[in-house]
Amino acid sequence: MSFGNQLRTRLEQSEILVIPGIYDCLSAKIAEQLGFEVVATSGFGIAASSLGLPDYGFLTATEMFYSIGRIVRSINIPLIADLDTGYGNVLNVIRTVKDAVNLGVSGILLEDQEWPKKCGHFEGKRVISTSEHIAKIKAAVEARGESNLVIIGRTDARASLGLDEAINRGNAYFEAGADAIFIEAPQSQEELVKIAEALPNIPLVANII
Repeated sequence: MSFGNQLRTRLEQSEILVIPGIYDCLSAKIAEQLGFEVVATSGFGIAASSLGLPDYGFLTATEMFYSIGRIVRSINIPLIADLDTGYGNVLNVIRTVKDAVNLGVSGILLEDQEWPKKCGHFEGKRVISTSEHIAKIKAAVEARGESNLVIIGRTDARASLGLDEAINRGNAYFEAGADAIFIEAPQSQEELVKIAEALPNIPLVANII
């Protein structure tokens, strides 16, 4: 079974799946040895550990894939890669997804921020239009081919446009073909509950930081 299939199976079978954020081969191997079934690269962690800089879009796609490729080869569990905005427009997303598949990545995060992006918990984030990100999601779905890559559609609209808009975007991204939805930076436990109630039949990601 491919790692993409393994990730899908775990998402389907687990009511809650805890996925630690890792940033290099050592942290990934430690997580695997501790018994975690899936790991995810942290864009913040890779920027900090490789450049000593905050998550402000300093890393290029080439630098990100250099780190991701080494991590994938070092472990025997599925890896979800934080691929920011896909590093450009729809055409860039197609290439980004194909590169991820070729490296053996099991899932990706694709967010709707403007580029250069910012860490989801920083101020001053700006998002692209819903329609533009829907086009990116659809392009990612087509570009993954038969790989079974899991696509997580992320929205950062909560901060600038409000929770209702973020929920609306999450639903739209799921309808466009995303396998799971990540509404970044809710402001309270009550908002987490509202998100779950508004998107009851959709796999959801919550970032505990």
